[in-house]
Order: sequence, then C-alpha cells, then structure tokens
Amino acid sequence: MRLTRRGFIAGGAVAGLAATTPGKVFASVAPFQPRIDPRLKARALLALAAKRSRIPNTDVIGIADFSRPSRDPRFYILDLRGGMVTEHLCAHGRGSDPGHSGWLERFSNDPGSEATSNGAYLTGEAYFGKYGHSMKLFGLDHSNSNALSRAIVVHSAWYAEPNMVEAHGKLGRSEGCFALPGISHAEAMTRLGSGRLLYAER
Repeated sequence: MRLTRRGFIAGGAVAGLAATTPGKVFASVAPFQPRIDPRLKARALLALAAKRSRIPNTDVIGIADFSRPSRDPRFYILDLRGGMVTEHLCAHGRGSDPGHSGWLERFSNDPGSEATSNGAYLTGEAYFGKYGHSMKLFGLDHSNSNALSRAIVVHSAWYAEPNMVEAHGKLGRSEGCFALPGISHAEAMTRLGSGRLLYAER
C-alpha cells in the first residue's frame, strides 16, 4: 500500500484538526479512500457475475488499471462487503512496454511475449518458486488463457518498490506477471488469497 501525496496532505489536515477540535468531531472525519475508475470497476463486477460459477469466493476482488502509468498506484484490492479499497504499485510486462516508457502499450497472451495479459483471472494457491512466495493465476478469458502455462503469477519484486519511482519516475518491468512491492504483495497474498477474481484491463 502506498502513501500518496494526497493522502499525506489529508492526513496532516486531520492531525491538525485533532489538536483543535473535540474528539466527537474528529471521529466523524473519513479517512482517504482510493477511488477506482467507475467504468473499470463496473466491468470487473460484470466479469465477476459472468464467471461466478468458476469463482468460489466473491468477498474480495483485485482490479489492475493498466490505463495508468507504472509510477501511479493502479492495483486495487476491494472488499465488496465493507467497501474498503487499498491501492498499490504494480509493474507490467516488458513485452507490453518495449521502450520502457512506463506506460502499457499492448496486451498479449502469446507464449514468450513477456507481455501482460488482460481479462479475468482466478487466483490460485500460494507456492514458493522462481520469484519466492507467489500466487498462481488461471486465465478465465481467451485473452489470458495461457496464464498458467506462461507462469503468470502475483509476486513481489525489487523493481516494483516505491524507490524505483522516486529514482526513475517509473517501475521496472516484469515478464508479464503482476509484480508488487513487498508490503503490497503481503496484503494481496492475505486478502485475495485463493479462489477470487483478479481483473486486469485499461
């Protein structure tokens, strides 16, 4: 989870308010909530409904908004019961951004493309592999049907950490996996777990 400038300023304002106002007033101030693009959220929920028979758990979903650059938080974990949303940095595949501009230019499902694939995924079991503690993904659409054979997973990576944005203005690139900062990866492994929807689009 990344502390954005907006969240930092909002937090400072709340802290100042706490010092000058009664506790009752302070308790009514809502914390900063990341906002998912409503059109993308609607598409994710439609995918969840359409593939409900293949998705055992519908309490929490993940949404990756690849219309945003890699320097911005664009991986969301949404609790559909309570409405809580957290936002995270997420790297895309080098095959989706050959010039390393920081923007995803294309999706691909082709083996060897090293590109990110779009569509609905089912989160699978956790395992320890090439990238350490990782979560398998099963593609549920024609656009990402090769996810398992391509070993497209959720994992943590040094090149997805906030200091990469600070130093280079963008994240590094994966081989098509959803690469997250360490703290975000820990949350994804816990909250998304196994048997839930991860939806990736732009």
